[in-house]
Amino acid sequence: MAWDLASTPCSGIRVVIDGDAHVSNFGLFGSPQHDIVLDLNDFDEVTVGPWEWDLKRLVASIEVAAREYGSTSHIRRQSVTAAVSGYQKKMSDLASQGSLDVWRYSARVDQGDLCGLEPDAESRNLLLRSTDKARKNNNQSLLARAGDTRIHDGWRFKEEPPILTHIDAETRDAVIAGLERYAETLPRERRFMLSRYHVVDVAHRVVGIGSVGTRTYVALLCGNSDQDALFLQVKEAVEPAHAPYVSGMPKVYREHEGERVVYGQRLLQAAGDPLLGWTTISGRPFYVRQMRNMKGDIPIGSMSEPSLVYFSRVYGALLARAHARTGDAAAIAGYSGGDDDGELANALADWARAYADQTEADHQAFRAAVQTGRLKAEENLDL
Repeated sequence: MAWDLASTPCSGIRVVIDGDAHVSNFGLFGSPQHDIVLDLNDFDEVTVGPWEWDLKRLVASIEVAAREYGSTSHIRRQSVTAAVSGYQKKMSDLASQGSLDVWRYSARVDQGDLCGLEPDAESRNLLLRSTDKARKNNNQSLLARAGDTRIHDGWRFKEEPPILTHIDAETRDAVIAGLERYAETLPRERRFMLSRYHVVDVAHRVVGIGSVGTRTYVALLCGNSDQDALFLQVKEAVEPAHAPYVSGMPKVYREHEGERVVYGQRLLQAAGDPLLGWTTISGRPFYVRQMRNMKGDIPIGSMSEPSLVYFSRVYGALLARAHARTGDAAAIAGYSGGDDDGELANALADWARAYADQTEADHQAFRAAVQTGRLKAEENLDL
């Protein structure tokens, strides 16, 4: 999609973009004050680029996901236009606000609405259920599920091959050394807090889809007692997909991909992970974050039609808030127009439908190629 977007016209107004702002990359997590916040939550592809690219990524993903779950063409279009309208309305609102107000804005789920958008009853219930589940997704619950205590050695990870596997001693030592360097990238007060913990186990964990094939580790640390657990994810950072088509982040942040991810996340998120940092392990760049920080999602498959429309509007508004932190909100608002004329919303709805058609055609071609390859392999075996 990065190649596709690079060939499309744009306004020339650049911001720090998430680079992968699809509908499933919005989720719940805990703020440093333990509030539950809804926001963008994946920044591996973050860079500087046209704001339109993130918005097009979002609306295409809404169209594709809604097709997957059997939504009608009317609801799909309504959801896509709601996302664009939410983006336009929030950008227009933020254009008249001071930079400090823009930076302080966050979508806390305990406020009763999200981005000033009052949910319908079904959306509110879904949000409450997802929030309750997220609150239980913490270090203690993960310790109970993934930890294995031994009389002499204390806690260790349970093996769950091929997803979670232990690593050799050399790799373990390299990861622990990397965590020591990571601590130097934290603010001093958080570095002091982290010094109360020590690493007790390290394992390799397969994550994501685009991340499969990269090195990702999870570290279990203990503090004052065996029950005072902290899980850190140590994830390899690679060049973003948009890198060949844009100048990217300032040079100082491009020299270390882990630092690029961390810097971009701190710019785009209103309330970030207090233990977010970066490091180098065996010459490769990594970033480090909490593995369980009351993280949760709002499953698209659980959304009713009104909920899909509502959350699409919310995600559009959240994307606008993220862009306004680093871009010219007034210029973007002026270019994109008002949310009442429908011109941009309808144009992007047409674009999303066409892109979803192409996505389905590509998927069918991929499946056909896989089947052809399988038949040829069977023929060779018969020979």
